This record gives sequence, structure tokens and C-alpha cells, in this order.
Amino acid sequence: MRENRAKHKLERGEIVVCLSGNNSTDMIDQLGPLDFDAIWIEGEHGPVDFADIPDLTRACDLWGMTSIVRVNQNNPGIIYRTFDVGAQGIVVPHVNTADEAKAVVDAAKFHPLGNRGMYMSRQGYGVADYFQRANDETLVIVLIEDIIAVNNLAEILTVDNIDVFFVAPSDLAQTMGHLGGTDNPEVAATVDGALQQIIAAGRNAGALANDANIEHYINLGARFFLTGWAAWVAAGGNAFKARVDAAASA
Repeated sequence: MRENRAKHKLERGEIVVCLSGNNSTDMIDQLGPLDFDAIWIEGEHGPVDFADIPDLTRACDLWGMTSIVRVNQNNPGIIYRTFDVGAQGIVVPHVNTADEAKAVVDAAKFHPLGNRGMYMSRQGYGVADYFQRANDETLVIVLIEDIIAVNNLAEILTVDNIDVFFVAPSDLAQTMGHLGGTDNPEVAATVDGALQQIIAAGRNAGALANDANIEHYINLGARFFLTGWAAWVAAGGNAFKARVDAAASA
């Protein structure tokens, strides 16, 4: 069975960086040599469906990166089927109560931790004791992305067997009445407060990171970071175009 790189780094208290925007096997292969910890495969807002997940996760396997799929709802069949076809990690959106968090664990873990449907995952081919070992290699992330979830966070944090409590700013801003206002001071303070509460509870906090805020969130104590590479491409592209324009006008 392949080791879940991101899960075990978190268990050791290390930082994990996951790249988003990767919905093709070619893109994952191109990013593989950069040696990031994980790849975020977008099944909530992106085009990824169940038939796509096996090859996308195989590309992650080739480079030793954890494959993490965001599903579109907290539904047991969707969660365990995503694991069945090869994902090493799951991200579940809009987890707003402790009962909803417990439902995620119940769908993601086999007995005695949960009641995941009994089926051999692609990750378990040739592994005789797969069902005994699978719980140790499956990563579970819940998104705290509604103000109701922030208000219920103390109770949500009592739920065990969740690897990351990820505070997602965009939906949170919307539910706070600041549509598109992830930079709004009230939203930023709420994100920071939620992260601090997660960390104080001894749990792993996740944040949406970029070049401008990564040091801030590391200093707060967050350990799981999602970041997109598109901004890096745009910065490099704009820098190259500026060099072309400068040389052409010299």
C-alpha cells in the first residue's frame, strides 16, 4: 500500500503544501518534479468525475504526491466511492456541525472508526491486509467555510479522525455578508480566529495560502496549505513580456 505522504507529515507536525488547479494527468506529471506534498483534484467546482479520478490519482502516485479529491457534498456513497477509485484523501465542503463531521468520518473510515462501504480500493490491489491498514492511509479534510461552522467550531473540533480542519475564506466571506470580500478585515479576523481555535485544540489547521500570506499562516501555527500555481505562471509570464517590451523599445 502506498504511504500517504501528506497524512504522515501532518502526524509528525510538519508542513504540507497542496497544489490546486490540476485537472489533467499531463499537468500533474509536469508538476511532479517540483516535489510538492499533495495535489488537490477538484470534484466540487471543476470538471472531475469518478471516471477521471483513477488516472489522476495514478499520476500523483508516480510522483509520490498524495492525491486529495474535493467532493461536491457530504454524501457517504460519494465519499467512499472516491476512495474506492484511488484517492488517498478526501475534502468535504460545508461541514457545519459536529454531526456532519461525524458523518464524514463514518463514510471515510472502515470499522472500528466508521462504516465505509466494504470494497477494495485501487490503492489496495495486491495488499492482503488492505482493510486493516486502509484507515491509517486515508486523509480526511473538512472545510470550515460558513459562519455557522465557525460558530459551531468548538463542537466540530471534538470529532476525532479528521486530519485537517480547513478554513476556507471565500464562502465564509459570502456567509458573513461580504460577497467576494476575502480581504475584508472582519473576514480576515474571523479566519485567523478560527485557525487559532483549531490550533489551540491540538488539531491541524488548513489555510488558503499565497505568496503574500504564507508566512503569516505558518506563524499562526497552521500546517496544511492549499495554493494555486496559476498566479506563479501569470507572474512569470508578465515578467517575460516586460523584458520583451523593454528590449524591443531599447
